[in-house]
Amino acid sequence: MQPERTRLAWRRTTLAFAVAAVLAGRQVASSEHGGLDAAGTVVVALSVLISLVFLRAAHRRIRVLGANVHPPPLSTGAALLAAGCTVALAAFASTMVL
Repeated sequence: MQPERTRLAWRRTTLAFAVAAVLAGRQVASSEHGGLDAAGTVVVALSVLISLVFLRAAHRRIRVLGANVHPPPLSTGAALLAAGCTVALAAFASTMVL
């Protein structure tokens, strides 16, 4: 049961990343400047890129969890990648708010 719950948690997190990237694009597109400016476009592009990197890492982990009854622990590199993606997306979000 634990690997299945963990797999579902990874799926929910990837959905949250996708929603955050879409909302970032929507926020920048509806800015008071009347559309996308150069900085906004860069922030949205980086948000989408970070979301795709996280999606790839999560998909790898989801496959491992689905294929093994007793999956191996998450590697240090994968954990750092997931944490880095989360911090980067939070930084981009705070940049767009300001």
